[in-house]
Amino acid sequence: MTSRSKLSAIVLAGGKSSRMGHDKALIPIQAVPLLQRVCGIAQSCADTVYVVTPWPERYQELFLPGCKFIQEVPLSGESLAHGPLVGFAQGLAEVETDWVLLLACDLPRLRVEVLQDWASRLDSVGDNAIAALACHPKGWEPLCGFYRRRCLPQLLEFINQGERSFQQWLRQYPVEVLPLAEPEMLFNCNTPEDLALS
Repeated sequence: MTSRSKLSAIVLAGGKSSRMGHDKALIPIQAVPLLQRVCGIAQSCADTVYVVTPWPERYQELFLPGCKFIQEVPLSGESLAHGPLVGFAQGLAEVETDWVLLLACDLPRLRVEVLQDWASRLDSVGDNAIAALACHPKGWEPLCGFYRRRCLPQLLEFINQGERSFQQWLRQYPVEVLPLAEPEMLFNCNTPEDLALS
């Protein structure tokens, strides 16, 4: 069992929410803003939770005790619309634990017990694997799973080559498959129609 002291979490809250029309992180799900809900679930699995966002001040009013904000910054010559891979790299640079749980802020159906079960499997992940993730027909589910901190140099090299795709990066390395009995847990909220289903 990987103890909580060996696990941090990163929650990404840097998307533009353009399809939703307003900030997804602030949408209430059962009266709790989505970012606050996801951070609470992350805290039940990890000792330290980092929120990576270009707008820390936007979320200061939320009840996020113990969460540390990391200011996401644009890369040289780029706008902030650089995607989640860069936000993850900027968060990963701050992590001090061997493993980190990465979560998007728009996962209204996350289940604590599934994440805790996955965390309990980390000690048996092969040494060569850079991550432990659930898989779906289109590839890996990169924004709800676990990464080894030591993958940061490979990640930065990939980003420095101008690449921004999680799937293309993950294809280059061994990844352990996590069991997912209920794929709807990974449902993410991108549009008002999605919101109506959550």
